[in-house]
Amino acid sequence: MTDKKYRVLVVEDKPSICQVCLRTLESMGLDVTIAINGQIGQSLIQQEKFDLCLVDIRTPIINGKNLYTYALNYYPETAKRMVFTTGDLMDESTQGFLDATGQPFLPKPFTPSDLKKIVSETLEKLKAQN
Repeated sequence: MTDKKYRVLVVEDKPSICQVCLRTLESMGLDVTIAINGQIGQSLIQQEKFDLCLVDIRTPIINGKNLYTYALNYYPETAKRMVFTTGDLMDESTQGFLDATGQPFLPKPFTPSDLKKIVSETLEKLKAQN
């Protein structure tokens, strides 16, 4: 990528997916922080600035949809930096949410190469906008 070390927040409650994300993103030279639920994710967004947030739509306590709405209201720059993950594309409300946000998303299950591709593409787009 570049000399800048990008910071990525991963909001995901499944330990196996957290490990895949951590290993994959760190191998790309990214600084990764894991939040095991949306409430922790929200707290981290309040305290720190992330270049990208990988957010599972179905996380406990505060789900990804509500976390996005919160970020949109209080941290709009962070909301623009969200990439969603979901295993629930058949659900109309999930599909409607993804369409409405216009944010990139990664269907589950995903491979490390799928993850690398969407993260690289999203960071490149964000970099081009700045």
